[in-house]
Amino acid sequence: MDILRKIQEHREEELRLAWEGTFADYLEIVKERPYVAQTAHSRVYNMIKDAGVEEVDGKKKYNFFSGHMFGIDEAIERLVEEYFHPSAKRLDVRKRILLLMGPVSGGKSTLVTLLKRGLEAYSRTEKGAIYAIKSCPMHEDPLHLVPPHLRDEFYKQYGVRIEGNLSPLNMMRLQEEYGGRIEDVMVERIFFSENKRVGIGTFSPSDPKSQDIADLTGSIDFSTIAEFGSESDPRAYRFDGELNKANRGMMEFQEMLKCDEKFLWHLLSLTQEGNFKAGRFALISADELIVAHTNEAEYRSFISNKKNEALHSRIIVMPVPYNLSYSEEERIYEKMIRESDMAHVHIAPHTLKVAAMFTILTRLKESKKAGIDFIKKMRLYDGEIIEGFNEVDVEEMRAEHSDEGMKGIDPRYVINRISSAIIRKETPSINALDVLRSLKDGLNQHASISNEDRERYMNFISVARREYDNIAKKEVQKAFVYSYEESAKTLMDNYLDNVEAYCNKNKLRDPLTGEEMNPDEKLMRSIEEQIGISENAKKAFREEILIRISAYARKGKRFDYNSHERLREAIQKKLFADLKDVVKITTSTKTPDEQQLKKINEVIATLIDEYGYNSTSANELLRYVGSLLNR
Repeated sequence: MDILRKIQEHREEELRLAWEGTFADYLEIVKERPYVAQTAHSRVYNMIKDAGVEEVDGKKKYNFFSGHMFGIDEAIERLVEEYFHPSAKRLDVRKRILLLMGPVSGGKSTLVTLLKRGLEAYSRTEKGAIYAIKSCPMHEDPLHLVPPHLRDEFYKQYGVRIEGNLSPLNMMRLQEEYGGRIEDVMVERIFFSENKRVGIGTFSPSDPKSQDIADLTGSIDFSTIAEFGSESDPRAYRFDGELNKANRGMMEFQEMLKCDEKFLWHLLSLTQEGNFKAGRFALISADELIVAHTNEAEYRSFISNKKNEALHSRIIVMPVPYNLSYSEEERIYEKMIRESDMAHVHIAPHTLKVAAMFTILTRLKESKKAGIDFIKKMRLYDGEIIEGFNEVDVEEMRAEHSDEGMKGIDPRYVINRISSAIIRKETPSINALDVLRSLKDGLNQHASISNEDRERYMNFISVARREYDNIAKKEVQKAFVYSYEESAKTLMDNYLDNVEAYCNKNKLRDPLTGEEMNPDEKLMRSIEEQIGISENAKKAFREEILIRISAYARKGKRFDYNSHERLREAIQKKLFADLKDVVKITTSTKTPDEQQLKKINEVIATLIDEYGYNSTSANELLRYVGSLLNR
């Protein structure tokens, strides 16, 4: 019943938003809210801007795309700032077809769908409100009723520019239905809807031999010619082509570059002059955003054809490459899984991360910078800090290859292989090894991958596997340490006491004998060596710890196990090094004793309660790490 109530509320909201009045009434609305008369390009830009813009490190992030598009913020910023923004200001850029170019499954269609769905919702808001001549099949702008000789004066009075001429149908209706009285012409508020073909159109080319230009521009209704007497009577014409219906909004031109030339010439006139030819009429005005998408191979083929030169300058190409951040790639997989029937399957922690690492590695190009391999480059692109490299180095790496991210493994392939891994495995739980195995098997069956690329990708699977080995060991290490948290805290306190005595040149007192003794250099070095602190760097590291303790004390805070990330890592590694033998024994013994079993169960409980594993994946992880340690 709740869904029925919401349907009713939606219906009531539609009735509340509906508006109808004369052209004279509409002019009052324009006087109060001039933005209702904005162009299609301006409406798209304002829709994106009104959703909110955040600036992070000098780069803009548009909330309109958040939660839907991942890792391509730079491409989106370029799209908004180099196309939509100047188009909204009526600059010449709006007289171009927007062509999104990128690899398969790179987000082009998703981006266009977001714009379409966004416009539908935006037209229901006050800022996105849009009005049209009532009963017009093209939802024509009411301001086209203002005669051309009065438009300069209209601009001075209302601050709104008028472009375009009244369509043949509305010109006839003005005379026959309203006796030429412009002020009486009825105007209504419209709401964009792709399903109802209002303000949003989609054109998909089919067989050139069978497809008619009428699909774009409308056609003559032969059944009415006898009634109206002529093919040039606008009442005998169906204004139902995609260009007609997309007027005031946007039209998606799918596979534009595969289309027959006769369809593309109509776009030339529409984008450059704001009108197109249909039937036996004068040019018909239309205000709409044309968005097309293609891949790089098709685009290169298109521009190499001399016959298409006239179209080249009418197109603005916006590259939409693959995402190059493995954290963002992981979010793409999470979104795709949420939207699938796989949501009930337990996916062990780090599974999607390792799959994402493999995918990103396939998209990267080799850097000329010294000391940079694919793994370091992948980590730097993900925002990780690597000693010896900074943000400038990252920007220089990005600039090395303008086409980086235009090739590689696509997200759909990975999701398909994850699906295959789930189906193959009988238990409703998969881990990183299952997915890497499935990715590897899929490469052997992938007909479109060249032998050279297949060899590279196989190598990247091995690299991703090594990354997972490190992650798995660290995960079990943390779980063991967590299970022996008291041991970790004791070791930490012991280390800090020695560091404080060392830095202050004091002695320590033995808690049992009461004797004074020097700081335990062996203990301190056994911990510091875990994170690569050299003999020469030990003094600086210890002083840094002491400064941190003092800073915490001044703020009235207590310095604890989690207060210094690198020290915590060192303590964990030291404790785990001491526990390594326990891990080896407890995970490799077929019949562990009671004490060993207790330790295993404690660690498994920690993995389940604290790290997001289930019983199956926790046991698999522990067995795997045991096998790694026993090698």
